[in-house]
Amino acid sequence: MRYSGSEDRLNPQTPEGVTDETLGGYARVHGRAAAFQGCDGEPYTAAVETDETGDPQNPWAAYLVFVRWAQTGTAVMGHLETGDLVAAPTEDAAREALEGLSLAEVRALLDETIRRRRSEED
Repeated sequence: MRYSGSEDRLNPQTPEGVTDETLGGYARVHGRAAAFQGCDGEPYTAAVETDETGDPQNPWAAYLVFVRWAQTGTAVMGHLETGDLVAAPTEDAAREALEGLSLAEVRALLDETIRRRRSEED
């Protein structure tokens, strides 16, 4: 999300037809990252990240990063990553694919990532 100034960030203008039911829509409506409580009881925010793949057909991949916050919300305590969820011909297309996920889908991916991390640690 890009802002033209501090007032724009504090009072974002919702684009026509955008709702806060998707990951990208939530950020556009509220001017901040969507936050979730994971199945581990910890607070997280979600962000879309992209990387180059080296594949000429789909040179961009996108994945989610879940930043884990302290219970007070004042410090970052760690993060989790999903691994690549989509591959696309452009960075914008890869990002848009994940920004279109519903918040319920993002929450399910967070919980799946938490469970996977737990099983790797056992």
